[in-house]
Amino acid sequence: MTDRAMQEPTLLLLTALADEPRHGYAIAREVEVISGGRVKLRTGTLYGALERLLQQGLIEVHSEEVVDSRLRRTYTLTSPGRTVLAGEAERIAATAREATRRLGVGKAATA
Repeated sequence: MTDRAMQEPTLLLLTALADEPRHGYAIAREVEVISGGRVKLRTGTLYGALERLLQQGLIEVHSEEVVDSRLRRTYTLTSPGRTVLAGEAERIAATAREATRRLGVGKAATA
């Protein structure tokens, strides 16, 4: 990964895998929940992103099983994936803290 900000769908996808391994459909549902329904990943977008993240070493296949004659892969974060996600979470939190400070949120209003 570069020092650039991570795209939101990637951030949400990695976040969906942060607490437990999930298969594609479960990842898509979790992304929808995490984003409050704002982000709905289409199948092609989801699997394209998963393939890219596999190639980057941020996620890996946790298990594979055949369900209804179809291969179902379960994905999980790798150690580098956790590091990248933690760094991105800290970057976002630092930006939110600065925005809150500059807005004066929580300070007593002065007349």
